[in-house]
Amino acid sequence: MTANHDKALVLLSGGQDSTTCLYWAIDRFGRDCVAAISFDYGQRHRIELECAAAIAAHAGVTHVCLPIDTFASLGGDALTDRDVDVCCDVDEQTGLPNTFVPGRNLIFLTFAAAYAYQREIGHLVVGVSQTDYSGYPDCRSQTIESLQETIRLGMESRVQIHAPLIHISKKETVELARDLGALDTMAVTHTCYNGTRPPCGECPACLLRAKGFAEAGIEDPLITTS
Repeated sequence: MTANHDKALVLLSGGQDSTTCLYWAIDRFGRDCVAAISFDYGQRHRIELECAAAIAAHAGVTHVCLPIDTFASLGGDALTDRDVDVCCDVDEQTGLPNTFVPGRNLIFLTFAAAYAYQREIGHLVVGVSQTDYSGYPDCRSQTIESLQETIRLGMESRVQIHAPLIHISKKETVELARDLGALDTMAVTHTCYNGTRPPCGECPACLLRAKGFAEAGIEDPLITTS
């Protein structure tokens, strides 16, 4: 199957980074050539999926949510296991925070690539970053580059994975969102690891988001409208 290299599929989590990437894709490929995909992976906070749908509607792009319930069955992390509280510290053995969901981005991108393949979509856009991130190994450029090659080989595809935020800080991400006209949509995003709205302001995700907006000198629309 020959992919259409003018069409893009954005992995939309409902958060700040993926929303910025959605507007990046719209700017680059055109609104009519962009679609969004989310995954119901058994995450504790269903608000993510509600926000993803609202963001796609606000941006004027089509949106689909696919079920992947295996992560919840695996458990052991704070984002899928209700018995695990969000911790700001890293595990002494792994060096990773307990919000790390092993394999999540690898599976998401593989499913997204399969979805794109069936619809002749040539580009995937994902909001991972290795600059201001929580130490997740699946947010590194080496991981994304390697996975792109694996998907190309495994699907006889020329799909291209874009990670526009991979080398930029949260401050620069906020500035990019502003330049792309995405700030209004930030009011309906969700970042808080504790799943609260207004956000808790204390978890690692809230602190990192607040740091980025503060350094950019821009008020966070999520806070001002909550």
